[in-house]
Amino acid sequence: KARTSPVQILTSEYVIQRPWCTIRREKVELPTGAIVPEWFIMEFPDWVNVIAITREGEFVMISQYRHGLGQTHYELVAGVIEEGETPEQSARRELLEETGYGGGEWRHFMTTSANPANHNNLTYTFLAVGVEPMQEQHTEAGEDICVHLLTRDQVRELLTGYGRIDIVWFDYTPKG
Repeated sequence: KARTSPVQILTSEYVIQRPWCTIRREKVELPTGAIVPEWFIMEFPDWVNVIAITREGEFVMISQYRHGLGQTHYELVAGVIEEGETPEQSARRELLEETGYGGGEWRHFMTTSANPANHNNLTYTFLAVGVEPMQEQHTEAGEDICVHLLTRDQVRELLTGYGRIDIVWFDYTPKG
């Protein structure tokens, strides 16, 4: 049976502290008594993902070059939750800024951790159904984002091995 007791932190120090890269090194004692001399924790703000579907049933996706992977892939709209925002407010803002789409019916879909072993943040994913174009994109200086409208079959194809997409599949059937 898995133990649920937290580890005991023996020492903790920051290795680097930057706006987008904060890493902490800790020496910990596990509930079993074993000592782990270096456990690295990456600190990030919480962020949001948006699964956006138009009134016509098309998925609003983006693509952009990602230097960490050295490649361009389809992605969900995503971003950091700004101070003072709720996760849903952040998700709505990110969708509007990155794609120009907004409106529709929104619901919280799931909350996940990218890697609970060494990340300290959560990702809040929202499902937005019935979104529509509302304005031009308003991207940040470091963003070069292309907006794509994909059919359900195209998304399924990407998720089943013919491409790459950074989301999990879910079953959604548009109303009407």
